[in-house]
Amino acid sequence: MEKIININIEKLPEGLYLATSDDIQGLIAQGRTIAETMEIASDIAKKLIVYRLIN
Repeated sequence: MEKIININIEKLPEGLYLATSDDIQGLIAQGRTIAETMEIASDIAKKLIVYRLIN
């Protein structure tokens, strides 16, 4: 089952991208491109959801 979450992405002064989410507390991801940042954020979101389900 897929769940849609809102991800906020901002470009940092260093040229990197930072992703956070109001939907999943603790989700913070950083990447060199928007695509890389989204991929990392997606992986972190999955891990945070699983962690919260088993704890």
